[in-house]
Amino acid sequence: MLMQCRGASVTGRLAPVDLELRAGELVHLVGPNGAGKSTLLNVLAGLLPATGDIHLSGQPLAQWNGVALAQTRGWLPQQQPPPGQMPVWHYLRMHVLHVTSEADLLLLQVLERLGLQDKLMRSLLQLSGGEWQRVRLAAVVLQIHPAINARGKLLFLDEPMSALDVAQQRAVDGLLAQLRAAGITIVASGHDLNHSLRHADRVWLMHQSRLVAQGTADSVLTVSQLAPLYNIQFQRIETPQGALLLVP
Repeated sequence: MLMQCRGASVTGRLAPVDLELRAGELVHLVGPNGAGKSTLLNVLAGLLPATGDIHLSGQPLAQWNGVALAQTRGWLPQQQPPPGQMPVWHYLRMHVLHVTSEADLLLLQVLERLGLQDKLMRSLLQLSGGEWQRVRLAAVVLQIHPAINARGKLLFLDEPMSALDVAQQRAVDGLLAQLRAAGITIVASGHDLNHSLRHADRVWLMHQSRLVAQGTADSVLTVSQLAPLYNIQFQRIETPQGALLLVP
C-alpha cells in the first residue's frame, strides 16, 4: 500500500477520514464547492498539519523531510501565480531533479504532448491562463516522472483541468494515463462527474468537510448519493460508451 490514512482531521476544516492509495491508480476527488477537497489534498501532500495517522511508503508522513517528499510526490495547487519574469524552460528545469540529456528529451516530449513546444522562451508573465495551467502541469509531471526520477510515486492535482479546452483536457488525460502505466498514483480533484465516470479507478466523494463515500466511480456517482449533496435532481442513463449523468 502506497499511502494509508486513519482518522486524519483538521479542526474546523476536515472531519476524520480513513483512506488508502495503491500504486498506479487514478482517484478522483469530487464534491460541491467548499466540501473540503483542497484541504484533504493539502493534508495528504504533507503541506497542512493534521491529527491522525498518515503513512507514505510505510513511514509516517510527518517524518518525511521536505527534499525527500518533493522527490516522491508532486503537488499542483488550485491556484498559483507565476513566480516572476523567468522563461518557461527555466521554470520547468527547476522541477527536474537532475538535468541530463534524458531529462531534456522528456521535457520536450511533455511539452509536445501538452502543445507547449513553442512556448519555451516565453516569459511566464506572458502566458494565457490555459498556457500557464499546462506549464504548471508539465512541471509537476517532470518532478516525479519515473523516467528521470526513480523515487517518484505520487501526484496530487487540485482541479488540473481548470482553464483547459476539450483538446487540452484530452492531452492531459493521455499524459496521466502514461504516468499510471509507469506506476504513478494520481489523486485529482474536479467537478466534471462524467469525466470521473469515464476515467477514475476510484472516486472519493466529499460534502461539508467529510468524506461521505469512496469506491468505484459506478458505485459512488449514483443519483441517490449525488442529489442531496448538490441539491439538484440527476438523471443517469446508460450509453454504449458507459454511464452518463444528466441534469434535466
